[in-house]
Amino acid sequence: MKKHNGKILVVEDEKSMREVLKILLDGENYEVMTASDGLEGLSSLDKDIFDLVITDMKMPKADGFQVLKKVKEISPDTIVIMITAFGTRETAIEAMKLGAYNYINKPFNIDEIRLIVKRAIEKKKLSEELSVLKEKVETIYTLENIVGQSPKMQEMFKLIPRIAQSKSNVLIIGESGSGKELVATALHNLSHRKEKNFITINCAAFSEGILESELFGHMKGAFTGAMYNKQGLFEIADGGSVFLDEIGEMPISLQAKLLRVIENGTFRRVGGTNDIKVDVRVISATNKDIKEEVSSGRFREDLFYRLNVVPVNIPPLRERKEDIPLLVDHFLKKTSDNPKRITPKAMKLLMDYSWKGNVRELENIIERTALLTDKEEIVPAELPTEITGYQDDMKYISGLTEEGINIDKVIGDIEKRYLLQALEIAGGVKTEAAKLLNLSFRSFRHRLHKYNIS
Repeated sequence: MKKHNGKILVVEDEKSMREVLKILLDGENYEVMTASDGLEGLSSLDKDIFDLVITDMKMPKADGFQVLKKVKEISPDTIVIMITAFGTRETAIEAMKLGAYNYINKPFNIDEIRLIVKRAIEKKKLSEELSVLKEKVETIYTLENIVGQSPKMQEMFKLIPRIAQSKSNVLIIGESGSGKELVATALHNLSHRKEKNFITINCAAFSEGILESELFGHMKGAFTGAMYNKQGLFEIADGGSVFLDEIGEMPISLQAKLLRVIENGTFRRVGGTNDIKVDVRVISATNKDIKEEVSSGRFREDLFYRLNVVPVNIPPLRERKEDIPLLVDHFLKKTSDNPKRITPKAMKLLMDYSWKGNVRELENIIERTALLTDKEEIVPAELPTEITGYQDDMKYISGLTEEGINIDKVIGDIEKRYLLQALEIAGGVKTEAAKLLNLSFRSFRHRLHKYNIS
């Protein structure tokens, strides 16, 4: 059976006009119901929901205005088209004020009514699709997606809604993989700016010149390759929020320009001469000791105080291990409609692990394990070697036995595991992996060569 294009109620006391409209709309594959007067129309509205109502203005028992008011009272998303042979400018204005989509005078052109109905139904469907999309986005990016029941997480859950409604800039402090972007997006979506853009940029991902162009835009010819004028992210985010991830990596020369935007709400595109005014809330994040960066002169003190109006500290996973079972269950449900179970022994291994990569590392491991195992339950043997191997490392560290150990081999094995684990967490980016282990890039590269890790 062919699906209808929409459900329409025609309220018209003239039988010939009612039948013409029904035949016309039936021919366009709409599901059409009719009512012979206003009272019958009101009764139909109590019994069903319609995408569109077409109603005459002058009718016995109840007029078109009463039908329009009833529709907007019980089904605000339903579109209403008014038709009349006695129309005036005043009645048309009144109908539109009350929420009518269109006002048509009789006699009308068949093609005209067909086009108006088509556009009205399309508008209704688009509105529904946008509503569903918005609901999905808000569900994904509000606090519902930040999982935790530990005291530290509960404190953060109480703090986020309170500061979301303020205009103050927020600095999120947390280790890599702890969920800083989730918190930033929740702050935006719980604020009065949620209808506007939320723009994210990782300051560590761009060179100085490219980062400046991304943030503030550029004019044609400002530099080699600038073939056209380009809006910056601050311009695009006007009225909304900008999330500056890894703010500690921003070059000192750009920090002055960012400070100007925060203080005055103005900036200039690269190569531009005109000030551009914006209203943007800045949410930033760092995994560095930003106060140490200020002390060392690598980060401007005045910018730090502008960004750090309200600090939010995200605890690392190793400090809230009671949240691991909740997180595991959450990630297993994300991987499948019929999620796998995890045995108590496998869960204990996860609870005992150090989680240098925090929640992101846990999510990656659970997703990978769930996808690769054919079993309904995840047992210890299904977990990757960095988890099971960690237990072996703990046995070595716990103390010597009468058999003794080869200490060079033990330390080498542990070091190699951490090198491989850091590379996996960092997605193969060596500079990021070195940071996870608090090593210089040169020292990290030397260790990779030492263990033949390519």
